[in-house]
Amino acid sequence: MTKKKPLTGSHVVGIDLGGTKILAAVVDADGHIVSEAKVKTRPEKGPDAVMERMAEAAREAVQRLKLSWNAIRGVGVGAPGPVDPDAGVVYHTPNLPGWEEVPLASRLSESLGVPVFLENDVNLGTLGEYMLGAGQGTKDMVGIFVGTGIGGGLILAGKLHSGYRHAAAEIGHMILLADGPVCGCGKRGCAEALASRTAIERDIWLGIGAERKSLIPQLTGGDPERLTSGVLAQAMREGDPLVSEIVARAQWHLGLLTASIVNLVDPEMIVFGGGLIEALGDEFLQPIRVTARQYFIQQAGADQVRIVATKLGDHAVVLGAAALARQEAK
Repeated sequence: MTKKKPLTGSHVVGIDLGGTKILAAVVDADGHIVSEAKVKTRPEKGPDAVMERMAEAAREAVQRLKLSWNAIRGVGVGAPGPVDPDAGVVYHTPNLPGWEEVPLASRLSESLGVPVFLENDVNLGTLGEYMLGAGQGTKDMVGIFVGTGIGGGLILAGKLHSGYRHAAAEIGHMILLADGPVCGCGKRGCAEALASRTAIERDIWLGIGAERKSLIPQLTGGDPERLTSGVLAQAMREGDPLVSEIVARAQWHLGLLTASIVNLVDPEMIVFGGGLIEALGDEFLQPIRVTARQYFIQQAGADQVRIVATKLGDHAVVLGAAALARQEAK
């Protein structure tokens, strides 16, 4: 998170809509978070209630600064799943029941009384890293976020690229193994089905079910809900053979994914984010770099493509949302 500074100039609000929490932050003209508020999403209450909670979080963040809403130029929102930024509509979100073609931007704008701009959350995480994090100074950058699924974002020639159907950078659904495991999207062999944290957890529990030795039952009490990124990192550092083998396989697939993206886009930088990256840092990234470089098209400058970890952590999306609001409000 960036350091707080005295309030100067105009402000915008960024909102990160997640399946379990909503984070809202007021960001000043220099890109510094000066206030934030967090509330539970409570998705079971439906879209109307969730949108009111988003407005509640935004109002609380602004009130903590004793600011008038006249000082807020606009609000940016990062939402999971496919969205239409032009229409401000969320088409569908896998972790929010009942969200089908929800006009989030217009509804939230009506509630808050300021312009609201919408984009996919991973796209905004990538934009945040480009504007204020690891990607500062680049022109072409790719974000890869490894979590429950695998999401991505593209910055091309200094601009967020969303594609013809606003569906660009579905990196998690690039096919790496044609006859591989079934992905949540229904296809086989997607990167997400091979290298996401969900895939890693699946293979660990399958291994334990096959009586492979592992520290995971001891560390989690046998409860799959307790198998967090931190627990995976601990098991790896303690030399758990099953976890180390499965994570290494995921890293190999992520290396192949990275090489394919670099060979297609030719970016200056690949930025990795997500819980495992935050828990293990360079220890997780180094095997990905090694594999990726083996499969790069070998031409001048290939070794200069940087593969790095995010710098903004949990604030990447809200800072990207704030940057979007500032850009669009102009």
